[in-house]
Amino acid sequence: MQQRKIYLYNTLSRRKEEFVPIHPEHVGMYVCGPTVYGDAHLGHARPAITFDLVFRYLTHLGYKVRYVRNITDVGHLEHDADEGEDKIAKKARLEQLEPMEVAQYYTNRFNAAMASPPASNRTQRGISSSRRNS
Repeated sequence: MQQRKIYLYNTLSRRKEEFVPIHPEHVGMYVCGPTVYGDAHLGHARPAITFDLVFRYLTHLGYKVRYVRNITDVGHLEHDADEGEDKIAKKARLEQLEPMEVAQYYTNRFNAAMASPPASNRTQRGISSSRRNS
């Protein structure tokens, strides 16, 4: 393993601190993922790209990295307020689907979007607003 020191900003102490893994040579990353009630957007891509870079850099340094990203499928209320309707439940009601159908559909779309090459490298195609091949 390369002997490089990494310094990260600790929001709790409000200062840069040397990164020292809990278990030598192993790093665990748990990253919050998107709330999947609509298609992926730039706000979803930023953490995906940021933490992918962190993962790759730590791997480059020789760490064994376990990278986990969750998918939030319930519990986020409209406008991120403390009251109101759950975003997934609302989308399911409007689409006349089960909440897990909505979550699974947009989880698959998110994963595909994050795995796709940049749009500049693809042939431009029309986008269908239909979700089902009926």
